[in-house]
Amino acid sequence: MRPGARLPSTRDLAKLYSLSRGTIVSAFEQLIAEGYLEGLTGSGTRVSKTLPEDWLNVHRHGVANEGKKILPKRNLSRYARKITLFPGYDPRATRAFRSNLPGLDLFPMELWTQITVRVFRRVSTHHLLGCPPMGYAPLQRAIAEYLASSRGVKCQPQQIAVVSGVQEALDLTARLFVNFGDRVCMEGPGYLGAAQVFQGVGGRVLEAGTDSEGMRLPTRAARNIRLFYVTPGHQFPLGTTMSLSRRLLLLDWANRANALIFEDDYDGEFRYSGRPIPALQGLDHSGCVFYAGSFSKVLFPSLRLAYLVVPEDLVDRFAAAKSLTTRHAPVLEQAVLGEFIEEGHFGRHIRRMRELYAERLATLLESAREELLGLLEISPIEAGLQTVGWLEKGTSEKAAAKAALLRRVDVTPLGTYCRRPMSRQGLQIGFAAIDPREIRRGARDLAIALESLAKNR
Repeated sequence: MRPGARLPSTRDLAKLYSLSRGTIVSAFEQLIAEGYLEGLTGSGTRVSKTLPEDWLNVHRHGVANEGKKILPKRNLSRYARKITLFPGYDPRATRAFRSNLPGLDLFPMELWTQITVRVFRRVSTHHLLGCPPMGYAPLQRAIAEYLASSRGVKCQPQQIAVVSGVQEALDLTARLFVNFGDRVCMEGPGYLGAAQVFQGVGGRVLEAGTDSEGMRLPTRAARNIRLFYVTPGHQFPLGTTMSLSRRLLLLDWANRANALIFEDDYDGEFRYSGRPIPALQGLDHSGCVFYAGSFSKVLFPSLRLAYLVVPEDLVDRFAAAKSLTTRHAPVLEQAVLGEFIEEGHFGRHIRRMRELYAERLATLLESAREELLGLLEISPIEAGLQTVGWLEKGTSEKAAAKAALLRRVDVTPLGTYCRRPMSRQGLQIGFAAIDPREIRRGARDLAIALESLAKNR
């Protein structure tokens, strides 16, 4: 029916469709309320001259080409102009040599489900109301006890901030302690997610190189460094472990400069050789270190729970900032994780994974010796979920990654994590999420891909 057309009476329609007149009246009233019909006294009910869809259509004015839209000019904040999209986890199938993932096929899902059901059966209005910004108290206590016994971290439960991930911890720390123009020193190559956060708040990122002992400290001439970001347990992405002497030098540097340190211990639970080195935070006597860790790297990525140990004198500031953003992490998930830790399942899971990951690393090293000798040099590591493969001189890491992808092998060029060119080309090689058979298959196909590049050089 066209706009303005008159409708039959409700009585006629009821008779035509053998319906109650009340049903027809209700339908008319609904259509009048939505703007499709208009009832005029003395002239019946008609189709509205302007339909709701007409108001929803955006009219274009001054369009040069019919296929193009003229977008309004937005007044963006300085922060909005600086940030870019940071990619999350890709849902593609896990295959050799996907990095930054735990062994999801080995997670005790049945046990996790049992604890979840038990927690949900005991849910009270207390759980439904929420919790303080820093986190659910039983989980804070469980994390504090675990960190003290396994990582040498010194803290009280109230210093534990339960966050959605290390990325949120970085964002809140940057907002609170990095002003526009402040210098932030981080490893190069390093975690670009951290660099983007610091740049987003206006920080100037100073890249420090790395060697076999970890991040090389800047000279004293590099003044006004507000914050250091480091991954001392397993440098990302190279995999080296920061030496004890270098850790002590960094703490001394920060204390003298009144700077803060953000220690990202993203996969420090998985150490395969050498003496355990305590967390940087455990060596800190002046309270300048923020210590962060994530359960997504230990358990599974969709569990958006992590923790940040906040210096005692800054807890109130951090709680205030959290209350203005996410308020608090999901309470029921915190309760499930808390029981998973308190009942000892978390510790057992880590010990089991450490053994299995060590076996997968050994399989990778053995396969590399058999298949990749003269093509890729696998860097020895003491901890973590991935390592680095150094390419022969003259081989492009981008070309290598592209050739590997054609053979169904996932590797990441190290240049992805660099702000400036590296002296040597390499690939990030993951092993924790890959079963031994797939590791061997990946090594064979990666060798074929690299050999084809060598022939075409």
